[in-house]
Amino acid sequence: MKAVAYYQSLPISHPEALQDVQLPEPAIGEHDLLVEVKAISVNPVDVKVRANMAPEAGQARVLGWDAAGVVKAVGAKASLFQPGDRVWYAGALQRPGANSELHAVDERIVGHMPDSLDFETAAALPLTAITAWELLFDRLQVPANQQPSGEKLLVVGAAGGVGSILVQLARQLTGLTVIGTASRLETQAWVKELGAHHVIDHRQPLSRELKRIGVDQVDYVASLNQTDQHFSEIVESLAPQGKLALIDDPAALDIAQLKRKSLSLHWEFMYTRSMFDTDDQIEQHKLLTELARLVDAGIVKSTVSERFGAINAANLKRAHALLESNTAKGKIVLSGF
Repeated sequence: MKAVAYYQSLPISHPEALQDVQLPEPAIGEHDLLVEVKAISVNPVDVKVRANMAPEAGQARVLGWDAAGVVKAVGAKASLFQPGDRVWYAGALQRPGANSELHAVDERIVGHMPDSLDFETAAALPLTAITAWELLFDRLQVPANQQPSGEKLLVVGAAGGVGSILVQLARQLTGLTVIGTASRLETQAWVKELGAHHVIDHRQPLSRELKRIGVDQVDYVASLNQTDQHFSEIVESLAPQGKLALIDDPAALDIAQLKRKSLSLHWEFMYTRSMFDTDDQIEQHKLLTELARLVDAGIVKSTVSERFGAINAANLKRAHALLESNTAKGKIVLSGF
């Protein structure tokens, strides 16, 4: 089968950073689906793995943890899907990724695609939606209640992939006042369009920007990138007993700053369930099922912003380069081989 892979960790500008390859079709386990991949999207995790996790000598590693496609075969104990079903999912980090014509994935982390989406628009959502959903409802434990609560959520880096869906979920499914950060006119308009009540500029001190819009403190912060750069301002901006959740990889955080206000720190990593084979893996199937309902009802929309054409090494290199520039908004999708 056709696939895109890498053999060593190289700068994305290197000709061999990503390569078009031919690989054997994957074997499937008893809980697996064999999916014919129709479309994928690209996430910061692809960049991080490519740059920092070299495969064993001579081995090809396939990236890609967002996919939409059609079930081709099911494992002996798989019961949630049938061949021919249209599905979407993010996959498992410890298994080969979905930048390949065929992909094996555990059905417990797969959902039926929304009827209203094509494969490209569907592929943009799973990883970021699972991350945003778990961060909001599992980590921060925000009530799924649309009655105005008076509480405020600050989303740092709201224009990116996770931010683009988190803003929607918080606005549509909770009673929070949603404040997003973005630094350019284009991305500020995007965050506002997604439903943020207010948008502030993270190039300025966050506490000062909040006061500019009449907000003294917030109850929750979702920090999606550059947490170490914003950490002191986040602490300053959080109300006593507030909650901070993050998804990025800061080199170091001085968590002693949290003590005076009794602030809590929560990390969200959407691969935890699949990586540790937790008993509640099925929650991601349920989550994607509910998300499909919300999409079909017009409550949540896909966050596609760039369509980069066919799934091949050249186009994936373009996508990695754009993500590395930290200027992307929404999601980059590719489709077809």
